[in-house]
Amino acid sequence: MASWAGSLRANRSEQTKFLCLICAETLMEQMSPAAARKHHDLRKSGQLIGCNRLLSAGSATTVRVRKGKISMTDGPFAETKELIGGYFLIEARDRAEAIQVAARIPGAWIGSVEVRPIADDPATLHALGLVTPRSIRGLLHRRKG
Repeated sequence: MASWAGSLRANRSEQTKFLCLICAETLMEQMSPAAARKHHDLRKSGQLIGCNRLLSAGSATTVRVRKGKISMTDGPFAETKELIGGYFLIEARDRAEAIQVAARIPGAWIGSVEVRPIADDPATLHALGLVTPRSIRGLLHRRKG
């Protein structure tokens, strides 16, 4: 298990992590000083784990593997005006609270914010190499207790 993963697992809270995908035509270019202050407010609340913007869709490469062969396409997969322009990684008690946090993200005022819970079940964590079978048993025991 990677050392950073171990520290993440050791510091787990009862909160769920959600990924908020910012979808807009442009965002940083349209951000007002008031919107920038919202970033600060979200950080102060303790619910914001991290955020960043993505470079333009023109810098993207879409990768697919079919029958063992890698194929790449320049640009994003979607043919749409609104593209994923950034993300916020947040913690919330449940989906309802995550939606309330997402409503405070400036991107929601210009485009949209897609809110998705992050899978942290033992099988997923093991498949990603973030926990060992032994630590899964301990994790399950703590959740029951």
